[in-house]
Amino acid sequence: MKNTALTETHKALGAKIVPFAGYNMPVQYEGINIEHETVRQAVGVFDVSHMGEFLIDGEHALELIQKVSSNDASKLTVGKAQYSCLPNNDGGIVDDLIIYKIKEEQYLLVVNASNIEKDWNWIESKNDVGANMRDLSENYSLLAIQGPKAIEAMQSITSHDLSAIKFYNFVVGDFAGIEHVIISATGYTGSGGFEIYCKNSEVKQIWDKVLEAGADFGIKPIGLAARDTLRLEMGYCLYGNDIDDTTSPIEAGLGWITKFTKDFTNSEALKAEKEHGPKRKLIAFELDDRGIPRHGYDIVDGNGKTIGVVTSGTMSPSLGKGIGLGYVPTIFSDVNSKINIQIRKNAVPATVVKLPFYK
Repeated sequence: MKNTALTETHKALGAKIVPFAGYNMPVQYEGINIEHETVRQAVGVFDVSHMGEFLIDGEHALELIQKVSSNDASKLTVGKAQYSCLPNNDGGIVDDLIIYKIKEEQYLLVVNASNIEKDWNWIESKNDVGANMRDLSENYSLLAIQGPKAIEAMQSITSHDLSAIKFYNFVVGDFAGIEHVIISATGYTGSGGFEIYCKNSEVKQIWDKVLEAGADFGIKPIGLAARDTLRLEMGYCLYGNDIDDTTSPIEAGLGWITKFTKDFTNSEALKAEKEHGPKRKLIAFELDDRGIPRHGYDIVDGNGKTIGVVTSGTMSPSLGKGIGLGYVPTIFSDVNSKINIQIRKNAVPATVVKLPFYK
């Protein structure tokens, strides 16, 4: 297992460390519910340095990105970021990612930790245009400072007006005494905030100053367990659970990042799927009775016949009820449709709802 530059810091803070995507990562400090509420109500900081970063530049950089990604990266201007995915040749997804336009002819691709090698090999295999590619994953750290008080709490440690950075925009500037840091108004929680990209040698100073600056605002370190409950309440897909090599962006509800204004890997087949409608869809559901849906549980109809599977599920800390995502045939996918989740011997009734769960 690899360590992030902050692993020893997390241990000193009493974090429970678990192996995740090849790294020793903090899963929780005080407890999932406390950490979850901290982000929803105030501000928390996550170490997500396990994520991967690729720099693609040169005159053919955009050409390569357009070929491998589903969204239209030509719409990006310097200082903007875009959510996208890497379709495979078979209708599925290699990974989902965020693309940052750092400067003209230079892009940063941020990919999932468990897919770094896979994504690199995939993009490299498509690079017949001679774009320059560099894997920066081992040298860079990533902190997510999330919550409604993030702007107020962090303003004292940067000269940039944080309130002026719009959602999915970023600046490169000073933060916590370090120059040339990416301050990005992105995140995986749905409660606002920033993601900070810096070198491994800089992250300890930034972490300490973030906790110091946020002390009066109730900041706490947050583990990966709360990150999962926060993203699930928003209905954000998790690669390996809700999307993978066998799920298409159309059935996963990611048609909005799948732009047919250009050609990209498998675009013709995905376009046909969008036009005809997918056979199954990723739905969001809430349990009508007590219970906690878990990844891998069967979704059944009124006769007890298995019609799908839960891809993500939890007890929502904000709503106090069981929530989840899962794939079902399209006929069961309309909002207010009734389904059942097989929890051990019980078929627990559930209702299909519109995302996000947490509003």
